[in-house]
Amino acid sequence: MTSTLTPPPQTEERPIAGERCDRCSAAAKLRVTLAEGGDLVFCGHHANQFAEKLVPIAIDFHADPEFEWRGTDLMASEN
Repeated sequence: MTSTLTPPPQTEERPIAGERCDRCSAAAKLRVTLAEGGDLVFCGHHANQFAEKLVPIAIDFHADPEFEWRGTDLMASEN
């Protein structure tokens, strides 16, 4: 009998290597899950530029470990 290993389910939906910003095609640093459904992926520049517009429509986000998103502070201040 042959056993098959199944990887654990992903707990985070981080931007994956090679994924590109929806705005400019630079390397992705942030993935935002929208309340209406779907995801947006941004480079660090555009993630911070649009942070104030993204926070009200986001239900979740995952950032690259080395990237500090400005929206993190905005989300914390809303709660």
